[in-house]
Amino acid sequence: MSTIDQIVFGDNQFFGINHMSQDKAQQLAERFHDLDAIFSVYDAAIDAGLRAVMLNSNSRAAEICDRFRSNPSRYAGLSWYPSIPYPHKYANWVAEKGIVGTLNDVLFQKGRLSGIGKLAQGGLALMSMDIVRMMKMLVDAEMQMFDGLNIKVVFLQNIVTDLLLGLDTADIFREYCEHVRRKYGAMPGLITQNMPYLRNKLMEWGISGVVICSSINKIGYLMSPGVEAYKQALAENDPEAFPMMAMSTLASGAVPPKEAYDFVNSLNIQSVVFGASSRPHIEETIRLIK
Repeated sequence: MSTIDQIVFGDNQFFGINHMSQDKAQQLAERFHDLDAIFSVYDAAIDAGLRAVMLNSNSRAAEICDRFRSNPSRYAGLSWYPSIPYPHKYANWVAEKGIVGTLNDVLFQKGRLSGIGKLAQGGLALMSMDIVRMMKMLVDAEMQMFDGLNIKVVFLQNIVTDLLLGLDTADIFREYCEHVRRKYGAMPGLITQNMPYLRNKLMEWGISGVVICSSINKIGYLMSPGVEAYKQALAENDPEAFPMMAMSTLASGAVPPKEAYDFVNSLNIQSVVFGASSRPHIEETIRLIK
């Protein structure tokens, strides 16, 4: 099993995401409306030594990937951690076109699935409601924008992970993990807001070699059932079976950086993903994590 990067650069700051402040979110969205502004921050992160990127498959991800691919001498050494699917994108499509219309567009959109065989496969999946087959096709549709990049982990977004977890769907998790390993030569990853429960279920189902990414911070922000349960699960965890990645370490700014990373660094965590919008913040965060 490959080793995940100790520090991964995230993307929430580029897309107006701040769970604590709508004003801050709006300011970020306006600032990073231009692709050059986004890449000025990516370049600062790379200059600071970062070599790993997590990117949600949102509406702007394709053009971001295109820019990375267009300059291989600058960006060829990066490891990629795609996070799929981007839920807001699908929510908007479902509201506009309905579930069937959305699935039809995603599965049959030009350039995503081509050839009579794949069209027939997609039609069969829709008609028979073969969930496993449809899941694989949706994953492949989302992953097409990352084609040609060095994929290390493919993460399933928490809104999907936790829904499937609540439905107790062991087979879907198993098939997802195998598909990612076989099709992309990457490690499967799962983002969750309940790491202790997800880890317990994966062990119960005999699924391992999965990167688990979850909010980990000292105030319990987006951590269910709470900080103590997380600390216990992390203390017991075998990182060979479930490498752990921490996100939301600053709890959207509620925890000062030094406090936040003193806490994270005291735990059995293999990786941290963080977002930042300035060179000083990037450099400070790297120093505190290391």
